[in-house]
Amino acid sequence: MTFSTILPLWNSTQDRFHSMVKKLPEQDLTLQLGPSSIGNMLRHNAEVEYMFANWFFGQPIPEDIEIRTSRGAANTEVAQENLQELVQFLEKSNSHLIQAMEALPEEEWSKQKDCPIGASTPLEAVGRLMYHAGIHAGQISLIQKCSVKQESL
Repeated sequence: MTFSTILPLWNSTQDRFHSMVKKLPEQDLTLQLGPSSIGNMLRHNAEVEYMFANWFFGQPIPEDIEIRTSRGAANTEVAQENLQELVQFLEKSNSHLIQAMEALPEEEWSKQKDCPIGASTPLEAVGRLMYHAGIHAGQISLIQKCSVKQESL
């Protein structure tokens, strides 16, 4: 019941986030405000989905996935400049997380899990992920707006 209830909500926020990402001009991936670039924020968002799938749903991170932004997008030295690669990475992390959510037994959704970011239930973790993506969507919009203002000065 929990998965079938949460999936439409998850898909709604993810569809909106992914749609925004796909419309980004590739040259905007290098825009930044402070130390965080748009490209690194996108990579960070996908990596957090992989980490949450592992921490809260018991789905191991695939061996070919390298976590580069575990401390946030600002702490990454590798620039993320290829939009298509980022879109694919986000799609893979989303699919990975959905598979993990679907496999979680109903009785586990409300059990607290101790994780590196503190204790939460898997249900709370999904809410945190939706909030996390929303924060980064807003930051991306702000970076684009501030960048345009700076260029026109």
